[in-house]
Amino acid sequence: MAATDLAMKKPTSPKQIAANRRNAAKSTGPCTSRGRAISRMNAVKHGILSREVLVQSRVHHESAEEFESLHRRFFDDLRPEGALEEMLVDQIVTAHWRLRRALAAESGEISLGIDGGERRRRHSPSPTLQWMQWLAFGDPFQAMSESSIGSSLIVCWLRDLRDAVKREGVITETALHSLAARVGGKPTTLVAELDAFRLSLDSGRTIQGPAPGDTPKAETLAFLDRRIAEFQHRKWACVEEEESEEEARRSAALLPSAPALDKILRYEIKLERQIHRNLTQLERLQRMRSGESLPAPLTVDLSERD
Repeated sequence: MAATDLAMKKPTSPKQIAANRRNAAKSTGPCTSRGRAISRMNAVKHGILSREVLVQSRVHHESAEEFESLHRRFFDDLRPEGALEEMLVDQIVTAHWRLRRALAAESGEISLGIDGGERRRRHSPSPTLQWMQWLAFGDPFQAMSESSIGSSLIVCWLRDLRDAVKREGVITETALHSLAARVGGKPTTLVAELDAFRLSLDSGRTIQGPAPGDTPKAETLAFLDRRIAEFQHRKWACVEEEESEEEARRSAALLPSAPALDKILRYEIKLERQIHRNLTQLERLQRMRSGESLPAPLTVDLSERD
């Protein structure tokens, strides 16, 4: 149920308003500059909320000097007089300080999300887990070629095979078995392709066709160079794709998590409403002090009755 109280007052004449303003100009209070300065600082020295608002934990200290400087700027701008107006300004400053803290909390949540994600991606998966994931595929070489680190490993192994060909002159069965053993001896398309090239070379014909004057060793090295170049190209394509994905993840992390964002936004709305309410009350008091006759504010009781 809602109950409203509206004050019905007789309008004040312009002559009476002028007289009220003249009387307000004679208002009691500090007259000297020193007295006014002391009065303006009363809220900082004695305000109930001012002393409590600063966080002074073991690892985080909010600046009392910065808070008092902010307090002075608000007092100089709003020019409160009397305990009630000083209390309202004190609450406005406190709410403003807490609003700044809410913005810092939002920035902190975003930083934690970005840094935490970066840390998790740097340490996960572990090399052992990554290796197990590759081996879980039917063709480990195919799975490896879909990542930059996997393609780099394949390039290194093919270069080792190329060094062996430079020594032996051809791809030997022993070299192929060693390459297959690197992925647990599982059948792979890469090993099968290399074996097919070796057999075709033995029968006098190659997959690419012989080049005039080429020896088996030269043909084999040329074949391996082409395969190494292909995996190098895959590696750099994977690097570009992984960097794009990382940039997208970082952009997505620029928003806090939904629960944190909801909590921060509700807190900010509460503080903004408090600032607006206190400013309205302060303006009303100061207008009345200047001689204006204002009706009583509308009061709405939203409490439920049994």
